[in-house]
Amino acid sequence: MKNRVSYFDNAKFFLILLVVFGHLIRPLIEENETIMTIYKFVYTFHMPAFILISGYFAKGIKQKGYVQKVAKKLILPYLIFQGIYSVYYFFIENKNRFIIDPLDPHWSLWFLLSLFFWNLLLLGVTKLPKKGALTLAFGLGIGIGYIDDISNYLSLSRTFVFFPLFLIGYYLKLEDFSKITSKHVRISSIVLLTGIFIAYFKMDFDYEWLFGSKPYSHFSEPTLISSFIRLGFYSLTLITSICFLSLIPKNYAFYTEWGTRTFYVYLLHGFIVQAMRNSVFINWLESVQSISLVAFLAILLTSLLSTKLVQEIAKPLIEVRSFSLLKYRTITKG
Repeated sequence: MKNRVSYFDNAKFFLILLVVFGHLIRPLIEENETIMTIYKFVYTFHMPAFILISGYFAKGIKQKGYVQKVAKKLILPYLIFQGIYSVYYFFIENKNRFIIDPLDPHWSLWFLLSLFFWNLLLLGVTKLPKKGALTLAFGLGIGIGYIDDISNYLSLSRTFVFFPLFLIGYYLKLEDFSKITSKHVRISSIVLLTGIFIAYFKMDFDYEWLFGSKPYSHFSEPTLISSFIRLGFYSLTLITSICFLSLIPKNYAFYTEWGTRTFYVYLLHGFIVQAMRNSVFINWLESVQSISLVAFLAILLTSLLSTKLVQEIAKPLIEVRSFSLLKYRTITKG
């Protein structure tokens, strides 16, 4: 853990835990108002906060070879898991046709594509003054909603919609995170998050607004109001993300090291979640409607996939570059 800041690893662990939790409760949201509210609340900030932190760690974008490094880290695992998930879904969902399309990311794989594109966008946008860059980013994120043909393909919609959060994270400094974790800010954050959560019981909106993957026409006839709705969600997302990040512990804990392996959890948990969704287990879970049980399963699954054993088994697929280098060194030494 040398030279690592425990705060960020702690944040990543809790955020990936919420990602797993959100995917586990998805089949339960239609029949239970409380679960639907929790689902909307979690989706308001869990990926946006992840994106903010990812932007913070993209400060080396202008270094030589950085883009190539990011491409190997993200695109190679994306292509590998896109293929694996295509085969997996074919069998687990008993589909009649086998389709593999590398440009249409399966489920949570959109994040890898968008993360790569966000890094590329930084190269151009950061040449502008900060205010101009942020204005352009938010303008693109709002304007993209009017283009019906841009959706999940190549993850373009999410790329533009969430890029402002990535850019904000890029501009943040370590001292900014220190400021938001002060005692007074944490108290205010608890009050704000509680208030927003309670307000969600009265707010009736389509949760797919939070995904950033649909054009405005998916929800209603696109008008000027559509822009203000997205702007409102931007505000809500930023407030809840900052509030959540302010509550993250700063000191090393037993789960801190698990936070260094969130990439593994993100790529692997889908196999287990989808297996659950396509089994009799989901029928039992829907009948139980227990948030406590889902939370326990999320903690258990996240913890298991964060272990060193899973890392060693999955490393050849996920860290393709490091495995290839290790294999090359072994061969040359032999």
